[in-house]
Amino acid sequence: MNLMPCRKFRNPDVPTCLMKMVPDYCTVHVIHKGKAIQVKAAKAPAPFTTLPPKQFSQSSIESDGYARSRGDWKKISHQSSPKANRPSVDRLAGIAKAPSRERPLSGARTAPQKDFDDYIDFIAPPRPSVTRSSFSDDVDFPMSMELPSMDFADSMELSTSMSMESLSSAGKDVEAEMRRLRLELKQTMEMYNSACKEAVDAKQKAAQMHQMKVEESKKYQELRNAEEEALALVQMEKAKCRAALEAAEAAQRIAELEAQKRLRAEWKAKREAEERRRATDAMNNTDLRYRRYSIDDIEAATHKFDRALKIGEGGYGPVYKAVMDHTNVAIKILRPDASQGRKQFQQEIEVLSCMRHPNMVLLLGACPEYGCLVYEYMDYGSLEDRLCRRGNTLPIPWNIRFRIAADIATGLLFLHQAKPEPLVHRDLKPANILLDHNFVSKISDVGLARLVPNSAAAAAEATQYRMTSTAGTFCYIDPEYQQTGMLTTKSDIYSLGIMLLQIITARSPMGLTHHVESAIERGTFQEVLDPTVTDWPVEEAMVFARLALRCAELRKKDRPDLGKEILPELNRLRCLGQEYDASKVSSSSTTCSSSAPCSFGNDDVSTS
Repeated sequence: MNLMPCRKFRNPDVPTCLMKMVPDYCTVHVIHKGKAIQVKAAKAPAPFTTLPPKQFSQSSIESDGYARSRGDWKKISHQSSPKANRPSVDRLAGIAKAPSRERPLSGARTAPQKDFDDYIDFIAPPRPSVTRSSFSDDVDFPMSMELPSMDFADSMELSTSMSMESLSSAGKDVEAEMRRLRLELKQTMEMYNSACKEAVDAKQKAAQMHQMKVEESKKYQELRNAEEEALALVQMEKAKCRAALEAAEAAQRIAELEAQKRLRAEWKAKREAEERRRATDAMNNTDLRYRRYSIDDIEAATHKFDRALKIGEGGYGPVYKAVMDHTNVAIKILRPDASQGRKQFQQEIEVLSCMRHPNMVLLLGACPEYGCLVYEYMDYGSLEDRLCRRGNTLPIPWNIRFRIAADIATGLLFLHQAKPEPLVHRDLKPANILLDHNFVSKISDVGLARLVPNSAAAAAEATQYRMTSTAGTFCYIDPEYQQTGMLTTKSDIYSLGIMLLQIITARSPMGLTHHVESAIERGTFQEVLDPTVTDWPVEEAMVFARLALRCAELRKKDRPDLGKEILPELNRLRCLGQEYDASKVSSSSTTCSSSAPCSFGNDDVSTS
């Protein structure tokens, strides 16, 4: 062994250095020449740490095996580095200086259960006895304290052996303290486990309480929804009750109004019945309404019903031309076999004997016993004969046709405004329109005319007069009246529309509305006009045709009003024709009033 030369320290320096270096929890005894000359008592108990000390670690125990013998201590002390061994002493010093409240015991109390079990396993083996070699491992000296000679090593061994007893007693104290701390730690962990269990139980109870709270909240929400639904249902029922009460009140008011209307209608019906009765009584007194002729007068006027004087034939009987009281007359004779003739005869007497109008044929007298009616004579016969040009008569000019249409509408309005009740002709057609020598048209053959209550003739036509059987001529009868038997003044408007179309076209009434509508749509309206008239005003004729088509609508409610729409338009067209006549007269400078004669019927008349 090579020994390095070194200077020998003085003996008093070794104990002094040891006392300065040892921790506060160690007791140091300085013995000189067999006597204890100085003692340094421990100032603090041995520290306890949650981490195992270095001298108790497995690696330290294994490394200590190399330095078990006394002789190897020097080798360890010379080969170990001061920096490697210094932390052991510093750690011991730090543990000794640490106050008891800052010891890791508090941390151990809050550590997880796994760390606690591991630590118990670590500290469970019995503490090994403190040897000089282990002490020398933990107590490191600086480089300046290395002993260069064997004398210093012997001195250290002596000092160490002298303090073994003190270290042994301190180790026992540490053992006791460790047992106490171990017991305290065990109690603390038991308390911790109990607290954990209580915490788990509390958490479970909290979860249960939360679940119960959620369920209670759901139940409360369900109850709240049910309450809201119940309130909504109650409100709905209240609304229904209010609506029912309002409906009942409205129904009661309507019933009261209906009762008032019924009372007024009954009173009005009574008044109308009384007026009708008075009118009937007045019409029954026919002696004052028309002149009575005997059968001898009728036979003398007709030359015993000479066929040469016969000018027409109707469904009720023949018509003869005669002269009575120096006046040309037309005598209508009722056939004995006519089933409905007697009733129509009486109806015509009642109607014509009580009214006078320029556009209604004039009844001069009658022979009630034999069913003879005496009318004023119409020179140009019926409108149907003139449109068809029977007897080679001249065509009627367009301005005269417009005037004839206006005259017919005027006479029809007179019937519809008759008092006390309106009259419906029911058989309006060109054959029943008679023309005098000035082309003044008059309505005849009112045998089928019916009295209609005022309520049925109202503009709204809310109520209608129902006939048990329909009457009229095919193609002229109102389709709605024919189907339902409901008679109103609008029933005559349909017949008027068909007749107006015939006035400008001179065609058969069969399918006439369809032909005119198709011609208007195709733009060939001029082709359907009467070709015998060459100077038609097409635009005015188009207006005339459209008005006629409106009159011939299938539904009564779609037809125009006679007094408000039809007659004003026809009067306008009549004025247009009169202006045409005036312009024609003013343009003629050679003739004033003469014109070529034309023959209508049996007499020669002049036209202007």
